[in-house]
Amino acid sequence: MSRKRVSRLFDLKEDEHGRKYMEVYLDGIALLRLVLSNKGTAFSYEERVALRLGGLLPPQYNTLEQQIDRVYEGYVQAPTDLDKYQYLRSVQERQEILFYALLEKHLDEMLPIVYTPTVGAAVQQFSALYQNPRGLSFSPLNIDRSDQTLECYPMEDVRMIVATDSSAILGIGDQGYGGLAIPIGKMALYTVAGGVSPFHTMPVALDVGTDRMDLINDANYLGVRQKRLRGDDYYKFLDRFVDAVWSRWPDAVIQWEDLSKTAAFTVLERYRDRGPSFNDDIQGTGAVALSGILAACHLRNESLTDEIFVIHGAGAGGIGVAWAIREGLVRAGLSRDEAQKRVFVLDSRGLLLKDREMEAYKMAFAHERETIRGWEYEGDSPDLIDTIKNTKATVLLGLSGRPGAFDEATVRQMADNHKWPIIFPLSNPTSSAEAKPVDIFRWTDGQAIVATGSPFDPVMMGGVTHPIGQGNNAFIFPGLGFGAILSDAKSITDNMVLEASQALADYSIEKYVDGGLIYPPVSDLQETSIRVATAVVEQAIKDGVARRENIPEDIEAFVRERFWHPTYLPFVRGYLT
Repeated sequence: MSRKRVSRLFDLKEDEHGRKYMEVYLDGIALLRLVLSNKGTAFSYEERVALRLGGLLPPQYNTLEQQIDRVYEGYVQAPTDLDKYQYLRSVQERQEILFYALLEKHLDEMLPIVYTPTVGAAVQQFSALYQNPRGLSFSPLNIDRSDQTLECYPMEDVRMIVATDSSAILGIGDQGYGGLAIPIGKMALYTVAGGVSPFHTMPVALDVGTDRMDLINDANYLGVRQKRLRGDDYYKFLDRFVDAVWSRWPDAVIQWEDLSKTAAFTVLERYRDRGPSFNDDIQGTGAVALSGILAACHLRNESLTDEIFVIHGAGAGGIGVAWAIREGLVRAGLSRDEAQKRVFVLDSRGLLLKDREMEAYKMAFAHERETIRGWEYEGDSPDLIDTIKNTKATVLLGLSGRPGAFDEATVRQMADNHKWPIIFPLSNPTSSAEAKPVDIFRWTDGQAIVATGSPFDPVMMGGVTHPIGQGNNAFIFPGLGFGAILSDAKSITDNMVLEASQALADYSIEKYVDGGLIYPPVSDLQETSIRVATAVVEQAIKDGVARRENIPEDIEAFVRERFWHPTYLPFVRGYLT
């Protein structure tokens, strides 16, 4: 891949001794307003003179570490989680490298603030909280000028894009323009957890409108005031966006985020063979769930093929999990038909059956009515507890967004089916979880193996502390995207996604399963991303989609060497020619 200038405002270079420095094409107050490069009080006295910063900064010089300590004090003083979120965003909009250094040092503490669950509240109040431009917005007002819009972005070599149409944000649905907070948060994780330089990232809002009249009529709402584009108009809009992106940056990976369940599958298939793209809600959720199941099976000294799976929720996440489990079973030696018979998916109307009316994307995991012959159930389709009872399910996964869906009777039935039932209430945010871990342990006498989608505190029971693993997509998507970038993958294959899942499971088994934790702690996100990215690069080579030449044999070392960490470089004033 040829080297491109980072930005029209600055560039990263090396001197004759291989020492890196930043060449900047601005000085004075304009340089201090450039958040991606601003060092604030860390500019040396020599740099202050050379860059015309004298008198614009406080007299004292600070190291990056001193700055981290100072801004952390401000963070601690913020009274609420949303205040903490807004404080971190203000740091990011002032000094971006400092923001990433702060986040890296306190990742375990700050991840729930910059990502789920706090980001859900930030989405809902995005217009009120808006501070400074970040990323790009495409709407019916500018989609016909997509090429020109991309020219407005200050980065010249974008490699990673997270794009959302904000139609299905977490468990809170259509959020219009406010959904941009999700790509912003995910980009932060790509950088701090996945090693992707912020100089190569771009969050995107695909503002196709909103069906929320309360937003349209809100005087403070910042998005376009129209109903959502549908049908051909919607896909023509996306085509214009995709064409413009891959025309300007053919190597860029696009992660589709929080699309409606129907659009999510269509968009994934529409673009996956045109360029490197994936859907985190489908593939990321599936990969992280499968990983946790593999680790839980290891804890029980069982194989994936020993289990029967019930998935409550048939949206993008639920079907994504069903797909990953089925493919995992096939990899473990079952035929596709045998694998399919072990996976049972329910939507709000009950078990998916082929003779029922349903959205097309669900049909692949619907069973023939013959499958349930002899079952005891009421109504046209078995409900959750009927399905668990009749299938003798050993693994229960929640992706319904329905708090309390796993009630006492449901959980006790799982415990009747297996001494150590695997129960994952994975819906986000915390308020949408199908059950609280403390209740699951209480109803199973502490015997269940539990993981959640959002963070929960450990549960004390009978003198035993049960850590709660978080099945967070952040364990998958940063490494998946980073691996795709490093291999210069022309597409992201199913095998790359499944290998990402296996790499995470292997890491959990290696480090944590013996202690009862089936996912790593958030503090290990960087290490897990390195393992995931390594597996993804290896699989991209095997699948013949890696376009990067001369990838060394030691792929893990190759990944580690290119993992970006926040640090300040010396500044040199440059001039564009």
